[in-house]
Amino acid sequence: MDLPVQTEVCKAQTLGELIEILHRLFSDDKVSVAEIQTLMESYESNPEEWTRFAQFDQFRYTRNLVDKGNGKFNLMILCWGEGHGSSIHDHTDSHCFMKILQGNLKETLFEWPGKKGAGAMVKKSERVLRENQCAYINDSIGLHRVENPSHTETAVSLHLYSPPFEACHTFDQRTGHKQKVQMTFYSQFGERTPYAASISQENN
Repeated sequence: MDLPVQTEVCKAQTLGELIEILHRLFSDDKVSVAEIQTLMESYESNPEEWTRFAQFDQFRYTRNLVDKGNGKFNLMILCWGEGHGSSIHDHTDSHCFMKILQGNLKETLFEWPGKKGAGAMVKKSERVLRENQCAYINDSIGLHRVENPSHTETAVSLHLYSPPFEACHTFDQRTGHKQKVQMTFYSQFGERTPYAASISQENN
């Protein structure tokens, strides 16, 4: 994904329009990170459009596939119950956009651990993302953990990963040790994934 000069600012009025524009932008060999982020931010969350994709689990946050992007990207909705959070994780050399559709999410950035992965991980920054804000991260920026800080409200976020990936690394905050984990979808296109296929070690 390159960063060419931005020629036009695309705006999406609906989720369907957002998906349509994403397909058009990703059909080109060069895609602007800034343009994708602006597009994601332009879509104002409308629960009537995304509720059918938003499936929650009582015990953990869920990854719900919305669109496969012709192999260029995955668009998914993540549902966070009260207090749910991810582990610290990387993004397998992919670009990650995260837009808040409902509630708030806290993002904590970390430095990559040393080569031996020994010792506590170093925290870089922390912020709370609110409805309709869009964050961006890739592995050159660092690692992050995402969590719903509320114990009374759920949260929903829209994620775009390009290129798509099926595994990533999670990191132990106390030791820096990492492990590779496979990721799965809790649901795809609004349909619940068979139980055995939706269980993974970590759902980032």
